[in-house]
Amino acid sequence: MHDLSLIRNFAIIAHIDHGKSTIADRLIEYCGGLQSREMTEQVLDSMDIERERGITIKAQTVRLNYTAKDGKTYQLNLMDTPGHVDFTYEVSRSLASCEGSVLVVDSTQGVEAQTLANVYLALDNNHEILPALNKVDLPSADVQKVKEQIEDVIGLDTSDAVEVSGKTGVGIPDLLEKIVTKLPAPQGDVNAQTKALLIDSWYDSYLGVIILVRIKDGILRKKQNIRMMSNGQDYVIDKIGVFTPKMTDVEALYPGEIGFITASIKSVEDCKIGDTITDNKAPCDKALEGFKPSVSVVFCSIFPTDSSQYEALKDALAKLKLNDASINYQPENSGALGLGFRCGFLGLLHMDIIEERIGREFDLDIITTAPSVAYKIYLTDGTEFTLHNPADMPDPSTIKLIEEPMVRATIMVPDDYLGSILKLCTERRGEQEDLTYVGNRAMVVYKIPLSEIVFDFYDRLKSISSGYASFNYELIGYAPADLVKVQILINEEPVDALSFLCNRGEAEARGRQICGRLKDLIPRHLFKIPLQAAIGGRIVARETISPMRKDVTAKCYGGDITRKRKLLDKQKKGKQRMRQFGKVEVPQSAFIEALRIGDE
Repeated sequence: MHDLSLIRNFAIIAHIDHGKSTIADRLIEYCGGLQSREMTEQVLDSMDIERERGITIKAQTVRLNYTAKDGKTYQLNLMDTPGHVDFTYEVSRSLASCEGSVLVVDSTQGVEAQTLANVYLALDNNHEILPALNKVDLPSADVQKVKEQIEDVIGLDTSDAVEVSGKTGVGIPDLLEKIVTKLPAPQGDVNAQTKALLIDSWYDSYLGVIILVRIKDGILRKKQNIRMMSNGQDYVIDKIGVFTPKMTDVEALYPGEIGFITASIKSVEDCKIGDTITDNKAPCDKALEGFKPSVSVVFCSIFPTDSSQYEALKDALAKLKLNDASINYQPENSGALGLGFRCGFLGLLHMDIIEERIGREFDLDIITTAPSVAYKIYLTDGTEFTLHNPADMPDPSTIKLIEEPMVRATIMVPDDYLGSILKLCTERRGEQEDLTYVGNRAMVVYKIPLSEIVFDFYDRLKSISSGYASFNYELIGYAPADLVKVQILINEEPVDALSFLCNRGEAEARGRQICGRLKDLIPRHLFKIPLQAAIGGRIVARETISPMRKDVTAKCYGGDITRKRKLLDKQKKGKQRMRQFGKVEVPQSAFIEALRIGDE
C-alpha cells in the first residue's frame, strides 16, 4: 500500500555559497544513495562549469530512503536549488513541487539578500521552513548571533534550528530526523483523475526529452497515454523512474512522489515548465496552478569571430536550447560583424555561462556585444513594441514615450560601507525605498533601472564593500525614461555593433569614453580617421586617429621650397582621395575591448 504519510518532499534553499550542494551530498551519503566510491564532490552539480565555479545552475532531485528513529522508512525527495538571482525561476519551480524547505544559512556569514528572497518564495508557496545553520565546524562560526539574525530579519523561530557541517557531516542525522518530524507530508488522492506537475525537462541523446514530474493525484504508469494540458499533445510513456541519484526504473509513480518519465518527445519546446500532465483517456478538468513562463531580462548579440562558423554557432545554440529552454535567440545581421544571433538571457550570470558553454562545449570563438535590456516604445501613431536591439530604434521624431524596466534591489551590507553603497545606488539613478538595521548590518531597498545594473553594478558593489555586500533584485515593471540612442561613427560611417541606448544625461560622457577607447584600439592608417559619437544628427564627441606619414620630400636636397611644396600638396590630395574610398579595418579585439564598459 502506498502511504502518503511516509513521504517528505523538500527543497534546499540558501544564498550563493552557503553550502546547499554539500549538504545534499552528505544526505545522499548518509541515506546510502551512493556508495562512498561513487561519491564525488557536489554529486548533484552535473556540469563541469557548475563544479568549477561552485554554483548550481539547474535544480536537481534525488529520492532517498531513510529509516527514522520511530522505525518507519520514509521516502525523502530532495531538491537542490540554485542560489543565484538569475535562477530564481528554477527555484520557484522547485518550490512549487515541494511542501517544505530546508533553509541553509552559513553560520559565518549570516542572513544575506538571497536568503531573504528565497524564504519569501518559499512562504508564497505555503512552505514549512526548517532552518539549518551550516559550517559550524569553522572557528569563525557564530551560531547564536546568526540564530538571532534569522529571528529578527526573517521572523522564523530558530528553537528547532539544526546545527550542521556539510564538510564534516556533523548534525546530518539530526537534520534528517527534523525533516521527518517537522516538515509536512504531501496530500493527494490515488483514485482521482491523474494530475502531475511538469517541473523540468532536458534533452538526452538516447532517450529524447526527460521530464521531471511531481504527481499530485492519480498514478502514472508505463505505457500510459498522457496528455499535456497546455498544447493538448498526447504521448505514450516509455520509461518511468526516479533518481537515487542514478536513474532507477520503477513501475509507476504515485501521488506525492517526484520522478521522471520519457515518452519519445523530440523537442523540449513541447514540454512547457509548469504544465499539467494528465491521462489522455480521462483528463482532469482544469490544469494545476502553473508557473509564469521565464522572462528574458538581458539581451546581447553573439557573432562568430570567423563568419564561416555561423552554422556551427546556430547548431550550438539549438543544442543549448534543448537543455535550457530559457534561452531565446533569433538571427541578426550586422554590417560590422556579419551574421549572428540576438539572444535573450535570464540575467548576466546566465549570459556569462551560456557564452562560456558555447566556447567550451562547442569549441567556438565568439564576439558578444554589450548587454542591453528590453525597452517598451510607444509611437505617436499609437503602436507600441518592445525594443531588444538598439540598432532597431525608430526615428526619434516618431517616438511618443520610451519605458525602461525597473527592478527592486535589496542590498545587505555591514554598517561601515553603507555610505558608499548609497552613493553608488544614487549615481545609478536609484530611488531609495527603505533602510532598516539588523544588528550592525543595514538592509537597503532601492528602485533602480535594470539597465544600470546590467553593466558592472555587481562588480562595483563587491569592490566598494570589500566583498561583504549581498545583492538580490526582482523585476517590478516599467517606468518612463528619457533615453537616447548614441551611434558611433568611424570615418563617418555608423557602426551598428557599437550603438547603444542610454540615459540622456550620461550619453555624452559614455560617447566620449568609447571614442577615447577606440582611438587607442584602432590601428593607424595612411589617412586620417575621425571617430565620432552622435545623438541623432548632433555630434557629441570626437577623436581623430592621425595618419601614418611617408616622407615624400626625402629625395629633395636643397633647392627651392616650391619643389617640396608640390610633392606635399600631391600627397595631401592623395590622402583626401584615400579617405574617401579607403576602408577602415577595425580589428575584432577593438570591438570586444570597446564594449567593456567600466570605470577605468
